[in-house]
Amino acid sequence: MEKKKIYLLNGPNLNRLGVREPGTYGTGTLEDVVRLVTETAQKAGFEVEAYQSNHEGDLVDWIHQAEGMADGIIINPAAYTHTSVALRDAVSSVSLPVIEIHISNVHAREAFRHTSMLAPVTAGQIVGFGIDGYRLAVEGLIQKLN
Repeated sequence: MEKKKIYLLNGPNLNRLGVREPGTYGTGTLEDVVRLVTETAQKAGFEVEAYQSNHEGDLVDWIHQAEGMADGIIINPAAYTHTSVALRDAVSSVSLPVIEIHISNVHAREAFRHTSMLAPVTAGQIVGFGIDGYRLAVEGLIQKLN
């Protein structure tokens, strides 16, 4: 039996977790995020393939690659959330469930952060739970897949 797989995609500046604005994003690192997602997914029989990039095109490529390689995607598009038609189009072009995740509550921050280009084409959005939101994203994605 082929093992089930989740793609975990993290966008710009998330490689700086733990040092960038800890009052907003906490002190957990990207490595902590990957470990949390992997541990949560493994309990349900899923493996995780994790990527992070500060480049929009890389994220688009990984979304496309996920089709046929993964069962679903968890993505924190970071700043691209509010600006990227390319990421929105990539998400809507694949037949996989995609969960959008944000560490902070973007709706309680600056007005420009209130609109997500991706939310209308994702299976769900989780915001404001710190890095624990990634655990919730895994659980929500697995529920959608079942």
